[in-house]
Amino acid sequence: MIELNETKYWLWLTMVFGVGSRRIWEAMCLFSSPQEAYHAIKSGSAELRLSAQEMKNAADSDISAAEQIIEHCENKGIALAGYSSPEYPPQLRHIADPPAVLYYRGNIGCLKGTRTVSAVGTRNASEYGIRVTREICRELACAGIVIVSGFALGTDITAQLAAADSGRPSACVLGCGIDIDYPRGNVQYREHILETGGVFVSEYPPGTPPHSQNFPFRNRILAALGRAAVVFEASVKSGSLITANLAADQGRELFCLPPYDIMSNACSGNSLLLRQGAIPLLGARDILDCFRIGGANDREIRQELNEAPAAVSSVTSAERQRLIREKMLGKLDMVSASEIKRAASEETSAESEAVDFAEKEAVAVQSTVRRELPELSGIRKDIAELMADGAVHADFIAQSLGSDAAELMVELTEMEIEGIIRSLPGKMFELY
Repeated sequence: MIELNETKYWLWLTMVFGVGSRRIWEAMCLFSSPQEAYHAIKSGSAELRLSAQEMKNAADSDISAAEQIIEHCENKGIALAGYSSPEYPPQLRHIADPPAVLYYRGNIGCLKGTRTVSAVGTRNASEYGIRVTREICRELACAGIVIVSGFALGTDITAQLAAADSGRPSACVLGCGIDIDYPRGNVQYREHILETGGVFVSEYPPGTPPHSQNFPFRNRILAALGRAAVVFEASVKSGSLITANLAADQGRELFCLPPYDIMSNACSGNSLLLRQGAIPLLGARDILDCFRIGGANDREIRQELNEAPAAVSSVTSAERQRLIREKMLGKLDMVSASEIKRAASEETSAESEAVDFAEKEAVAVQSTVRRELPELSGIRKDIAELMADGAVHADFIAQSLGSDAAELMVELTEMEIEGIIRSLPGKMFELY
């Protein structure tokens, strides 16, 4: 199959540049596919300056080495999804330095076209934290939301077992190889999570030990897979705050459980996040509200459900990466919003009728009258066009236009000051 054929080339690139290396995407700015990158680098014709180590890695391995790894994984019941594979979770394509290859065991399809929430917290959770985590995650899972967590002791495993015990899937993002039994205290729960439709994913090859430096880097995947994130309990030094900040940077709604004791260091991270603008979590309904029909998450999910596998190709993905990266690196004097929007739109298909995921019932979407757009140009015109049918979420605007979330918020704020748009609760915006 084409997807598997491309996956081995994505895998080879990780062998040359390293797992999770942004050098992979610097290289892909020059090529339309990983196969093209492989042949150019192996032949020495690539217009890319390689380090001594990268040249050695490229010389020491050819595509057969990647094929051997894939065969080894298949023998161990481990599957692979390359960046251009239809199984690859679409949420990851929108982040900086997405994993070129994911190793997984279980039902990776539970992450695509569905509501997901990243749940994180301390390994040394209090009785209060455990109780609230269990109850809220159970309610979310029963409402059809897939819980994404890190499979660690404490908060993580509590959240994932709340889903599994309810017969619902959850996703475990590991900082080691899929075949490594870590953490040992949670190994006994693996089959239970898999039996209820869950999945274990990692960007690290089989056999990779749980090195401490893997986990902060792993958190970018953990944050991206959830369409919203919640911190149940954490100190200011907790790795959960890394995930929380990454989720916020990616434009996700961030929820935080109010501390049970404002004087406790164990809850100092919660207090900090709430001061910085995280949404207080008072019940499962708070999170369910950010998946309301017509919102950014709902539109994103419907796009994924209607996206044909062939719509995602390494060519369009590479083009999108090139536009975004060259804009970030200042290599282009100007990248117009229309260019970025065009590249991004190649990866998504038209929206279909709305689906009420909470009740699992089809609903009719009332027709709306498009607003008369003000006289605007450039990115402002593109933003206004997205709001013509009503209020939209800032995250949806950023993804539709391929814009940096921070830069977009500056533009939205200026448009609000000038009376062109107005902000609504939950990072929603509409035309005046």
